[in-house]
Amino acid sequence: MVVRIIIDVFIVIGAFFALVGTIGVLKMPDTVCRMQAATCIPTLGVICVSIGAILYASFVLHSAENAIKIAVIAIMIVVTNPVGSHAIARGAYRADLRMDKNYKVEPDDYGRDFYE
Repeated sequence: MVVRIIIDVFIVIGAFFALVGTIGVLKMPDTVCRMQAATCIPTLGVICVSIGAILYASFVLHSAENAIKIAVIAIMIVVTNPVGSHAIARGAYRADLRMDKNYKVEPDDYGRDFYE
């Protein structure tokens, strides 16, 4: 009974972070902010849902094979999300999509690499 409550809590927390990430993509003003909302927040959601699913597969279904598959999927998402985030940032920079002009500071770390 306690394990089932813990599983449900992890899945609800993961779903909440996925929802917040989706709303963030819709509400953020520029590409950089949308990129952060589309990669960092849903990654935390995937981790929480995966923990809940691993616990469910282990304690409710008694299936170690399914738990291992879920863990591998979660690891792959956690590893590939930063790569995708970097590709989005680099593509946005090359397409000349800068931060919103209302910001006082505009960092330009990629420019240093491109124009040396």
